[in-house]
Amino acid sequence: MLAICSFLQSVYQLVRTLTVKSVNVTKQMYRSRAILMTGSVVVAVLTFASAGFAGGGRNALTAYAETSSEEESPEETEEIEEKIEEAEVAQTEEVVLLTEAKIPFHLAGHDTEEVKSGQLLAGSTLAKNVQEELDARQLREEAVEETKEEIRRVEEERRRQEEEEARRRAEEERKRQEAEAKMAAAVVSYTPEDLTVLQRIVQAEAGGCDMKGRILVANVVINRVLNKSFPASITGVVYQKSQFSPVIDGSINRCKVTDATVEAVDRALAGEDYSQGALYFMNRKLSQNGNVRWFDGSLHYLFEHGGHEFFK
Repeated sequence: MLAICSFLQSVYQLVRTLTVKSVNVTKQMYRSRAILMTGSVVVAVLTFASAGFAGGGRNALTAYAETSSEEESPEETEEIEEKIEEAEVAQTEEVVLLTEAKIPFHLAGHDTEEVKSGQLLAGSTLAKNVQEELDARQLREEAVEETKEEIRRVEEERRRQEEEEARRRAEEERKRQEAEAKMAAAVVSYTPEDLTVLQRIVQAEAGGCDMKGRILVANVVINRVLNKSFPASITGVVYQKSQFSPVIDGSINRCKVTDATVEAVDRALAGEDYSQGALYFMNRKLSQNGNVRWFDGSLHYLFEHGGHEFFK
């Protein structure tokens, strides 16, 4: 920069000398001097521009400092020098960062096989993790489906049991109402216990007889309940002392009541009666002689059916 300033000063002094020494100059000489002056200025500008912008950082700040050193104060000169140092530090840091950034790429370029191997290992591990996650998810979904299926099965079983229970209760209610209706329509009042006792005595006495023979035995028991000379209940009549041989020998408790006997008892309680008011019956072949003589001498014979003879 000092050399440029010196050159410009020399050109200026030359032009001035020519101008001062030659007072009476011609137009041609004046034009030549003007061209020479203009050319010098252009060369100086170009030279300054090249010196100012060709360099960066340190050169630019140094050129600025050298140009303005003659006009700036010492404080301003120190400030400029500090800025120059800061720029140099920044440039140094940039170089270090760039160098550090280049090192991994440089290493990667020399370890291509190891990088590929690492990538394959990472990819394999990732695929394995993904597959394990998919398997775990599938197991969870299967467990959820199994749980749902179990819940459906339990619900179906619960509904089935509830339906069966409802049918059972409905059947029991139907039978209860039917029994109440029978009791209400029966020729005598009775309890469930009375009904069981009547069924058992009919089964024990006439289990081998036809339907009419079973109904006749039930008729005799019912006739006694309605007669003031006998107990007023079925159970009382059947268990009256020394009246029915199945009670005496205990066979009333060992017999198994059949459906035919149940039907015969129901029909008798409903009013179906073939007894002609009979209060007694006996099987002559199976009865003791003393009992036979009492029947023949004390009672009125009515009729015989199925091996039983009926009296009143």
